[in-house]
Amino acid sequence: RWAHDREFQVGVQMLRGVIEADAGGETLADIADAVLRALAPRVEAAFAEAHGRIAGGALAVVAMGNLGGRAMAVSSDLDLTFVYAAPDLGAASDGPRPLIASQYFARLSQRLINAITAMTNEGRLYEIDMRLRPSGNAGPVASEIESFARYHAESAWTWEHLALTRARVVAGPAALAGRIEAVIRDTLRRARDPVRLLVEVADMRRRIEAEHHADNPWRTKYVRGGLLDCEFIAQYLQLRHTADHAEILSPRTAEALARLAEAGVLAPEAANALIDATRLMRRLRGMLRLTIGGDRIEGHASAGLRAALARAGGAADFDALRDKLLAAEARVRALYAQIIDEPAEAAARAPADE
Repeated sequence: RWAHDREFQVGVQMLRGVIEADAGGETLADIADAVLRALAPRVEAAFAEAHGRIAGGALAVVAMGNLGGRAMAVSSDLDLTFVYAAPDLGAASDGPRPLIASQYFARLSQRLINAITAMTNEGRLYEIDMRLRPSGNAGPVASEIESFARYHAESAWTWEHLALTRARVVAGPAALAGRIEAVIRDTLRRARDPVRLLVEVADMRRRIEAEHHADNPWRTKYVRGGLLDCEFIAQYLQLRHTADHAEILSPRTAEALARLAEAGVLAPEAANALIDATRLMRRLRGMLRLTIGGDRIEGHASAGLRAALARAGGAADFDALRDKLLAAEARVRALYAQIIDEPAEAAARAPADE
């Protein structure tokens, strides 16, 4: 009830123009963070009644995606990864029904997932998406910290490291959180083959385009020149240049773009265009989520909704807003082509020895 009341409050403030989408997204992430931090120790205490505890063991919750990037929208799900540590992985817990560490923390993580997603009289807290954990849906529910580090050092795909740019530890003991943050930092600061990175990032975006093709300009996440392209540019440039510019790392897309410009990695005018486009699209996406829950508005939107969207987008009227959105998407498409697509195509055509 507390979480839904706070989400409703944020939604009303966004609809009334009291706060913008960026501030709303950060507040929604604060709400989710608070829920996870409050719920995790209570789930763990209930779990310990049956299985006891692992001596010296600990579990942490890592936020990814929009929660990690503090860019949530109303009804966003939570992209989560669970990481644990135990001094002796073969030792069993001390409860009536003892479990070894891998079983213990896998079941504890699943118990926390169940608590977050359970349908109650007040509804469900959140839906959970675990596909960004190591090895995706084929991986264990919870990863041991050394295995987590080894996976990202030796086995992770480039797209997983793109996702890792938005990772944040949101619950768990400070000591374990520090170890996880060090793994994330060391992974992202690794020097990379720039050609291979470029080609793999471009290929990943093409795969997403094939699966989620969108011609509707109001479908601002997946349309070419939309939010995903802004995020890909920020994440690619962070992976490409963090080895030389550690200061550019940030889980927030707009902040990362600003830091890239300050470091001289991205032209200031390009960074400003991407930041402005990101903020515009988030405002419109947030408004559509709060009102009609979708993006099919051409020919269907009421006069009131059109006026509200125009206000949210800082335009004189709905037609001016549509022109502004199309211009922003065209600019992002051009920047994406310049920074990623065209260099990747040139690299793919070049002889191997070049």
